[in-house]
Amino acid sequence: MPFSLPDGWSGRTLAAVRTKLLNWFDKHQRDLPWRRDADGELASARVPYWVWVSEVMLQQTTVAAVVPYFERFISALPDVHALAAADEQRVLKLWEGLGYYRRARHLHAAAKTLVAQHGGELPDDPAVWAELPGVGRYILGAVLSQAFDRPLPIVEANSLRVLARLFGYPGDPREGEGKAWVWFAAEAVVPAKRAGDFNQSLMELGALVCSPTAPACDRCPLATTCVANRDGLQSLIPPKKKPVAITEVAEVGVVIRDGDKLLLCQRRADAGRWQNMWEVPHAPRAEGEDVNAAAVRIVKALTDFDIEPGAEVMTIKHGVTRYAITLVCVEGTLAGGAFVPGAYAGAKWVTPDELAEYPVSAPQRKLMTALADPNRQPRLF
Repeated sequence: MPFSLPDGWSGRTLAAVRTKLLNWFDKHQRDLPWRRDADGELASARVPYWVWVSEVMLQQTTVAAVVPYFERFISALPDVHALAAADEQRVLKLWEGLGYYRRARHLHAAAKTLVAQHGGELPDDPAVWAELPGVGRYILGAVLSQAFDRPLPIVEANSLRVLARLFGYPGDPREGEGKAWVWFAAEAVVPAKRAGDFNQSLMELGALVCSPTAPACDRCPLATTCVANRDGLQSLIPPKKKPVAITEVAEVGVVIRDGDKLLLCQRRADAGRWQNMWEVPHAPRAEGEDVNAAAVRIVKALTDFDIEPGAEVMTIKHGVTRYAITLVCVEGTLAGGAFVPGAYAGAKWVTPDELAEYPVSAPQRKLMTALADPNRQPRLF
C-alpha cells in the first residue's frame, strides 16, 4: 500500500526538520564511547567496528547498561580480526549480563565471515551486510549511515515514537501496516548528507526529550512542526503496547557437590536460550511437588546422576520473555551414576573459585557469586 506524508508537508518542511534536528543534536548529544573517532573525539566519521558492536549491543538494551559492556568488549577485542579469532566462550563471557545472547553469537559469526571473505574490512556495501548473520534492516542502516554516511533509514523504539508523533500517525507503528509506514517515514526524512548523525538525532530526541510519557515538548526542536504536539495527541501516539500475559513458573536448580567441587553443565547449541552457556541443572517442578523430590528427579533426568538432596541455598526470581520464574536452588550430594550427554552437551566438575571463568546467564551468575563467596553463610563447601 502506498504511503504519503501529512497534507502540507513539502520538501522545504522536511529540510527544516533535518536542519533543526541536526543543530539540536550537535548541541545536546550525549558523549558516548561509540560516537568518538579513532582519537577519542566526538565526530561524524566514526569507527565502523565500534558502530557495529554498539548497535548490536543496543538492541533491546538501554544506553546506560551498554556503555560499560561496550568499553570492556572493545578493550578485549579491539577489531574485527580479534573478534573473529576469539573463542565463542570468551565472546559469551564478555557479553554475560547483557542478555539476548544470540546477538553475541551472530556478531561473532559475522566477524568470521568478514575476515574470511573480506579480509577483515567492514565494507561500504549494503549487499555484503545484508548477508551477514544477525544483520537486519536496522543494523544495516545504522552501521552504513553512521560509518559511511549512506542515506539509509533506521527504526527502533525511540525513533519510532518520534516519527509517529512528528507525522501524527494514528495507528500502531510496531506491527502490520504501521510497521511499513514507519519505515517509509524514516526513509522519507533521512537526509542525503549526515545521514548517520540524523539517525542518531532521532534516537537521541526520543531518549532525552520525546519520552513515552510526559514528553518535554517545550524543549523539543520540532515542537512547532510536530502534528501530535499541535493536536495534543502526545499521550495517544503511538498507542500503548498491548499487555503481555505473564505465566508464573516454579523451578528447582541443584548445586551438585562431590567433595570440594560442584557440577556445571553446558547447554546445547540448539537450546531455546542461553545456548552453549553453563549452569547448574534446573527445570520446572510440578505443582505441589516436594522440592527435594523435584531435585532428585531433575538431576536424574538431565544428567543421569543420583544425588542426596540437601539444604536450600537461595531463591532467585527473574523474568524471561513472558515468564516470571522463581528458581529455588538446593544442595545435592553426588550419590552415584555417570554423566550422560543429552539434555546437556557436556559437564565439568569445578571449584567455587573457577565459577567466574564460565559464561552463565544473569540468574545463574547470582547463584555462582553466592557460591564463590567465602563469607557466605551457611557455607556450601
